[in-house]
Amino acid sequence: MNRAIGIDIGGTNVKCVLVTQDGHRIDSLSFPTDDATDGWKTGIRDAFAGLKQSHSIDDQVPVGISSPGLACRDGKSIRWMMGRMSGLMGFDFTAHLGRDRLVPVMNDAHAALLGEAWIGAARGCDNVVMLTLGTGVGGAILCDGKILQGHLGRAGHLGHISLDPQGPLDIVNTPASLEDAIGNHSVARRSDGRFQSTADLVHAARDGDQSAKTIWLRSIEALAAGLASIINTVDPERIVLGGGITKAGDDLLLPLSEGMDRFEWRPVNTKVPIVLATLGDLAGAYGAARNALLTHGVTP
Repeated sequence: MNRAIGIDIGGTNVKCVLVTQDGHRIDSLSFPTDDATDGWKTGIRDAFAGLKQSHSIDDQVPVGISSPGLACRDGKSIRWMMGRMSGLMGFDFTAHLGRDRLVPVMNDAHAALLGEAWIGAARGCDNVVMLTLGTGVGGAILCDGKILQGHLGRAGHLGHISLDPQGPLDIVNTPASLEDAIGNHSVARRSDGRFQSTADLVHAARDGDQSAKTIWLRSIEALAAGLASIINTVDPERIVLGGGITKAGDDLLLPLSEGMDRFEWRPVNTKVPIVLATLGDLAGAYGAARNALLTHGVTP
């Protein structure tokens, strides 16, 4: 049976998986990214060499990369990534790993959705939106079975939709963005310094802190408004939510469902299901492996 390796470069850790062509995990490993010294480059090469040796992997086994940034249309490298991981733009992973076959590179949020559509929460769906709710808000769109790339590879940055044109600008100059409304990075600002993380905010709301509850519910209302707008734009059959904020569980999903009841347009009484991602931190690595298989013409 054909196999593939997926490598996901995260801000904290690099995750690697070796899978069969139908998504069964054979092996996995991770190591610290070490962005400051570009240690991730050596780490990727060493991890790949270790998997090759342990599982007798030959040069025909597809390998794929999931990475932050905008990927080149030809899949050879990351075209744009500013602010961190300065050695990433234009980096040739195919040459770095000594491969004769292309090592395709894709954006990490795109890869996460591709993984979830393959063997996770979006399996069997052709039209899906995924949002990752964490420090910021990432996203990706699956349209008619293909990840929507857009002109520059920018498609899917759903955290940077605007909820109010008069609001403050976010990091890409979007006024009152969805990312700023619910992302973990803005909790201190939204709570006037009372809370430093979403987990702390939710915990206080559970304990009856009315101010915390108001802040949290306002954030979820913004998320519901954003999702309703996204639904009207791309008409998905399912929305998948991932990221650390989803650990809030029903404290997120129940008020979000109430918000969607208020905002979602439902022709012929059709409600878009909102589900939680199932692949966790390995979603990007699975997606990278799937992309490698598809790039080299291997399908289940």
